Amino acid sequence: MELRSYQWEVITPALEGKNVIIWLPTGAGKTRAAVYVAMRHLQMVPNAKVAMIVNKVHLVQQHYSKEFQQHLKDKYKMIPISGNTDEKGFFARLVKENDVVICTAQILYNSLQNRSEEKHVELTDFTLLIIDECHHTQKDATYNKVMQIYLQKKLENERKLPQILGLTASPGTGGASSFNDAVDHILQICANLDTWKIMSAKVNIEDLESKARQPIKQYDLVPERVVDPFGDKLKSLMETIHEYLGDNNFIRSDFGTQPYEQKVVEMEKEGAVKADRKKRTCALHLRKYNDALLIHDTVRMQDAYDLLDMFYIEEKFIKNTNDPIDVFLCQLFNANSEHLLELSKDQNNENPKLKRLEEILKEHFQSSLGSRGIIFTRTRQSTHSLHNWIMSNSTLKELNIKTAALTGAGISNQTKHMTQNEQQEVIKNFSKGLLNLLISTSVAEEGLDIPECNIVVRYGLMTNEIAMVQARGRARAEDSCYSFLAKSGGKESRRERTNESLEDLMKRAIEHVQKISEKEYNETILALQLSSVIERQVKQAKVEKKKKFNPEDVRLDCRKCSIAVGHGSDFRVVEGAHHININPNFKVYYEEYTAPLDLGKKMEDWVPGGSIRCTFCQLNWGFIMIYKGVRLPIISIRNFIIETPEERKPCKKWMDVPFPIELFNYNQYCEDNGLVIIDDDDDD
Repeated sequence: MELRSYQWEVITPALEGKNVIIWLPTGAGKTRAAVYVAMRHLQMVPNAKVAMIVNKVHLVQQHYSKEFQQHLKDKYKMIPISGNTDEKGFFARLVKENDVVICTAQILYNSLQNRSEEKHVELTDFTLLIIDECHHTQKDATYNKVMQIYLQKKLENERKLPQILGLTASPGTGGASSFNDAVDHILQICANLDTWKIMSAKVNIEDLESKARQPIKQYDLVPERVVDPFGDKLKSLMETIHEYLGDNNFIRSDFGTQPYEQKVVEMEKEGAVKADRKKRTCALHLRKYNDALLIHDTVRMQDAYDLLDMFYIEEKFIKNTNDPIDVFLCQLFNANSEHLLELSKDQNNENPKLKRLEEILKEHFQSSLGSRGIIFTRTRQSTHSLHNWIMSNSTLKELNIKTAALTGAGISNQTKHMTQNEQQEVIKNFSKGLLNLLISTSVAEEGLDIPECNIVVRYGLMTNEIAMVQARGRARAEDSCYSFLAKSGGKESRRERTNESLEDLMKRAIEHVQKISEKEYNETILALQLSSVIERQVKQAKVEKKKKFNPEDVRLDCRKCSIAVGHGSDFRVVEGAHHININPNFKVYYEEYTAPLDLGKKMEDWVPGGSIRCTFCQLNWGFIMIYKGVRLPIISIRNFIIETPEERKPCKKWMDVPFPIELFNYNQYCEDNGLVIIDDDDDD
């Protein structure tokens, strides 16, 4: 395995067994360097066992096939384990049987917590732990939960802890705007990872720069629309809804912004808690109009109109209600629909950002048949809208641009998610050249094995310096270009300038930490670790002391129609993650309305059924779990209002519910409900 001089420089302390963070730009070969460290570790350390943990499922197979298998397959046993791995239920055995395990951080953390013989492992079972994209090792991230277990053992004088090797292209500043705060952030990450030193290229910087070329950066700033009748019409309809609510506490200029979206989310929450259907329903419709304005600002007026039109078609056919609130809101849109459609077709007032994007794509795809590019945009909706715009653009069609959207795998109420298999298929086609332009959300910013691109466009994005650095790192081809495309004088372009300053601040903070004397550094790291462990213990004590009501005294109401549908005593937890209602009477309140879902991965002991919704108001509640042949409803707590003897409140996560939830006992459930348990091993 050949390494470049800068790679040798950064791994030297790791080869000596020290805990280090390797800080190298995207495309500089951090993973290759880590594989070499793993190989030497396996050669030199008795009974060595290596684990590499990642924060995204698709990276498991990528690191396994692209690096570890390619370089170590002839000498060592390796296995990739993710949510798609059939044998993940026997994690402990797989760890014992293999020299190298590549898995998601969540699987490792679950196994550290699980007490069953088949799944449980200890950190001391490993001798080297490699943490990919290790800048995520902070706060409540899974990486940090794993390292909290490590630090607890370290402070208890455990001697057999694994060596730690972290990999990152950008530790960031943690939201700091001052030098001292940025230094504190870097030190905290070092403490969380028990790092001896952050390693970066110093002596061999020229070799690094020749390998990890920086693209030419350009600001493509466009003026706002001179007139905007379509946007003005949307805003006037929003004003009408506020007047219908009797709410004069709004500012028209806030419409179509993220702060306004937060306001209507809070309005919806307040309406749900107070069972004020009018406020809650109007808030949901206002959010949809706000989404349309955001799309209008990002892509075409037609896309914004289509979003609203589809929403109101679904409202009409799914609800089919004569409720005066629904009737008013639907009639308001229908009465103005033709005028909005007419305005959306006026090309004189189309989005100027699209014209500039067309020019950028023409420039780079006209000049080279081998061009590849990525457009980063904020939402899943805008990725699909941009994809549709490119496919329908006659000028771009002539350039043989073959494009696809790439979005996250997380399930969202707003737009359809991509399964992990669909993501991998898009990336594979891009690698093979069957596609030459990706339109992506942040999912493609870090980690993915994406070929060198000669054009990367950040399209109207407002993110932090880490996302900027990661996205820029995708433009690695010779003479590549990184374009930031946004409105002139807008907050997005101001944020991008700020990110440049924050990147410089991060570099200065890291250099400062690298120069701190060994004695001062060690004392600081130990103090931060002690503080972190104590803070975690205090937080855990608060959670345990938190007032819990008897489950039968807590009621769950549908968030939309406020009908009471169950009590806390009806709920159980399956596999430590899925919350089900075991009360057979619960089926009165919901209906299954889709075919079985494709979650894009295999589940242990169960398969998904269809989506379920409230029988009375059609709000989506979750879906069916078919667990060992028994049909059980999984629900999302965010779709309900919790009513305790003291208050009504919404919860975002099950950990927030004010009642204890028991584990699901399959045998007991079958016995209680008169179900026959079939023993698969019984020949009879």
